Amino acid sequence: MVFSCSGNDDPETIPCSDHQAQLSRVRFGFIVIILFMLAFAGCSKPKEPLLRVATNVWPGYETLYLARSLGYYDDRQIRLVEMPSSSLVSKSLRNGAVEAGCLTLDETLSLMQDGVDLRVVLIMDISRGADVVMARSGIADLKALRGKRVGVENAAVGAIMLDAVLEAAGLLAKDITIVPLTVDEHYAAYSAKKIDAIVTFDPVRTQLLKAGAHVLFDSSRVPGRIIDVLVVRGDAAAARGQALRQLLRGHFRAVQYMNDQPRDAEKRMEPRLGGGALEQFSGIFLPGVQENRAFLAGTSPGLIRTAQDLADLMLRRSLLQRSVAADHIADPDNLPVERQ
Repeated sequence: MVFSCSGNDDPETIPCSDHQAQLSRVRFGFIVIILFMLAFAGCSKPKEPLLRVATNVWPGYETLYLARSLGYYDDRQIRLVEMPSSSLVSKSLRNGAVEAGCLTLDETLSLMQDGVDLRVVLIMDISRGADVVMARSGIADLKALRGKRVGVENAAVGAIMLDAVLEAAGLLAKDITIVPLTVDEHYAAYSAKKIDAIVTFDPVRTQLLKAGAHVLFDSSRVPGRIIDVLVVRGDAAAARGQALRQLLRGHFRAVQYMNDQPRDAEKRMEPRLGGGALEQFSGIFLPGVQENRAFLAGTSPGLIRTAQDLADLMLRRSLLQRSVAADHIADPDNLPVERQ
């Protein structure tokens, strides 16, 4: 069969008008297919931006890494960023290098004082003896710290612990020599005999116990002051909602896994925490979903009261330079609905 525009009646030819009609139908069909494909692509959900979460090494934050090792989330949506100190975590949140981070509540308040808009989406842990002041064997009690060199991180937790120690010992800051140290410097400074005592926490606490240091004071004597939280910048909270919900589910699943499979959980945590990883959770309370809802949800979230009381204390101790409004600090929207 051939196409002809001659207008003849040859049955083996197709008139030009029919040919053009067929071509038009073919072209129309292609256009419909292309439009359909474009419409389908336009309706697909855009990929959510990466959620970067900064942490330093601390047992209470280790659940996030345990969840990652168990495959509860991966680097395509959530990126855990390991840092040597909480000071660097705070700096990264301040300058927007990360969207979320693990901090103590007082560190969170310090950033908010500087104008950083943060939301607490998870109470990770509450220190009930995990933060400590340790000293050499010749220092028998708190009063013996007079004239000694005391290492402390230049962060709010260190300041709160040191302030409580001085008050309990009846000493003033001028009665000791304060040696600023980031947490990654604690063990080396003690080993090199650059300090006589140190404000620290695990895994350094365990290392120092093996080196002969002993505990003079712990956070059980300052209940409710040291709370670790997961915060997210206000400008990223909505945009990373899916990743945040996945992160929180992973945390609670990891806590459950620690209870169900402690040996395997400890093995997975040892690369970061060192030997005896589970022992390092001594003095740490990990709130579940219900406890988190009590802190973050409702008409009067418990976290707001706790944060305001802590902010008032920090202001009295000159750990804050001005008052901080904590009315909108609690964000329960990403907590799992079901009980883990």
